[in-house]
Parts: sequence; structure tokens; C-alpha cells
Amino acid sequence: MERSSSGWFGWKRKKKARGGAGGGEEEEQQHKVVVDGSEIRELVEDREAFGMLVDSKFRQLDADGHGRLSVQELRPAVADIGAALGLPAESASPNTDHICSEVLSELTHGTSKGEVSKAEFQEALSDILLGMAAGLKRDPLVILRMDGEDLRDFVASSRYEPSAAAIFSQVGSEGVPLRQCLLAALDQLSVDHGVPPASDAWAVENIIEPALQQLPADQLEQPATRDGFFRQLKELLGAVADRLQEHPVIVAHTENTYDGSGVRRLLANKFELDKLLDSVWRGVPAEHKNKASKECLIAALDKMADAASLPYYGAVKQVDAVVDEAIKTANAGDGKTVDEAEFKKLLTDILGAVMRRLNSNPVFVSTSTVVHEPLSGSALFSSQQQAPSE
Repeated sequence: MERSSSGWFGWKRKKKARGGAGGGEEEEQQHKVVVDGSEIRELVEDREAFGMLVDSKFRQLDADGHGRLSVQELRPAVADIGAALGLPAESASPNTDHICSEVLSELTHGTSKGEVSKAEFQEALSDILLGMAAGLKRDPLVILRMDGEDLRDFVASSRYEPSAAAIFSQVGSEGVPLRQCLLAALDQLSVDHGVPPASDAWAVENIIEPALQQLPADQLEQPATRDGFFRQLKELLGAVADRLQEHPVIVAHTENTYDGSGVRRLLANKFELDKLLDSVWRGVPAEHKNKASKECLIAALDKMADAASLPYYGAVKQVDAVVDEAIKTANAGDGKTVDEAEFKKLLTDILGAVMRRLNSNPVFVSTSTVVHEPLSGSALFSSQQQAPSE
């Protein structure tokens, strides 16, 4: 997998003049933070600090003092710690959500009451956080603070008119009301233009609708013309920028291209592949040992996902479709009886089919999620993080 080179996975520096005459001192304002899991790894590897965190959180959750926690108490505990470390809220990253859910499920598997001790809690928390860190190292999240500056820059730039013309050619047609065209235009624009995701309910209620209300209501219901669209879109984006200045939005953004290159690297490294297949086979539950059901194969592929630079099944529907087709191509998933060698060969054949399909038709995925309360009070933008030197 190769990451997009659009620049979202770096630091952006904005400079603002400060001081008196002569222009003197300039202040750097950081609008982006890359969450790559490094701070999480540092915490877990610091035994003393991590132990103190576990003790504090366990005492807080174990209100009755009986020394056990239910699985229902674990999820909010992990979410709270994740927010303190700078992780976005649940659902902002399917990969990290998958890791958390999987570990929480496995943690209480086989326990009669679904409860865990402090030692089990510490081990599970370590696994969850290190799993999240590994996922973030491979696919960093960029946390953006959108306050209207980027949007104003876009509207004032030479990019605006060509972009507006391209958008109108897609969304404008005879008889379509201007309001409908403007909303479709916001869907076409992205964080690259300084626009928060128009699909987010909070952004619609607090940013987009109030901005639309500043436009002439009678014109919004009239059929859109090219000139009218250009003019009103500029007005709307200006109003959106004003709203963002009053109510800055925090957005978690990711970009990935799944092109099969990670699978190719894994298949080319026979030592790593054999070692991983051995590990996956050992992890297959006894009741599924000799059955190659689709569910069993997908669970096995998920355990190979990191090494193959693939998303977990269920995270990206386009890649899910590729995996489904690969399972069919390999004549697998019907639950037929297989031995260890046949099971490993099936997985290898499926990965080969996935690689060929993604190589010929790469899947590009871009997600932008408005992060609400958990990150607004975190240390992400108040901490003195330094951008890499340019």
C-alpha cells in the first residue's frame, strides 16, 4: 500500500506576523498534528508510568472494590485513555476500532462472568494500545483544526474558478435549484479546500445551514445558472469560513491507496510468509481447525492484514469486495475439510488473487470525520509539539 502524496501526512506551518513595526517576530500556528502512535508506544513501554496509569484507572472503575472489571467497563476506560493520548473518538478510524473490539472480545472469552482482574486489565490495555499504535504507524491520522483560513485561501486562489467550473459541470443541470447545486458542491469539496465533511450532522447544523441562511432565500430555490452558481458558491464558502472562525472544527483525516504492493512484498518474503501462516494456523480455534469456511478465512486474513498492508475486513467495503471475489476465485469458503497445508495454500492463493486485483484496480480511500468532545479538550493542540524542520 502506498500513501497519497498530497501532503496531508506532513506538518503544515502557518505564520502570523507578530510584534510592532518592522514586522519582526513571527508566530507559528500549527493547524495539523500527525497521530502516528509514537506517544502511545512510549507510554506502554515506560513500565512505571504505564503501571501508574493502570492502577489509577482500575481504582476509578472498580467502584465496589472487589478487584474485577466487567467488559462493559473496559471500553469507556480505553476510550478515555485513548482520548488523553490524542486518539480520535470511536469510529474515526476503522482500523483502531477493530483492534479495540477484537481484544475486548478475546479478553473475556471463556470467562464465566465476563470479568477481568487488574493483571488481565493491564495486559489487555497494553495489547489494545500497542495494536492501535501499530495501526497508526502504518496509517497515521492527521488531526486538522479548521478555522476558515485554508478555505479563504482557496477562494482567493487561482484554483477556485477551475474547481467551481468542474464542480458545476457535474452537479449543475437544467432546472436544478441553486440550493441543491450548492449542497452538492460542498460534498465535492474536501479538507484539501478547507471544507469540513458535509456529511457530518454537527457540521451541517452548526456550519453549513447557518451559512446557507445568509444567502438570498428566493435565489436558492431558483434554477441554477453557471454565473449564479459561481457567485453564490463564493458567497457560501465565505460564510462557511466565517462560521469556522467562530466555531473551529477538529477533523480526523486519512488517505490510503490499496494497490496490492504490501501483499506483493509479503508473498515475496517466504520466511516471513511461512512464519505468519504458522502463527495464523495456531490461532485457528479447535472447532474450525479443519474447515475452510469463509468466516474462518476472513478471520485468518485479518490476522495477516498488517503484514500485507490491507485494511481489516469490514473497514473498507471496496477492499471487502476484492477479498470476497478472491475467496471465490480460490474456490474457498465453502467449509470443506482441509488440512494445515491446504489451509495455508488457500490463504496464499487468496492473497495472490487480492494482489492481482488491487494491482490492476487500486482502491483509493479518503475519510474525514469530525471529532467532537473527546479531542476538544485533549492536549493535541495545546501541547508544545514541534514540526519537523523543512
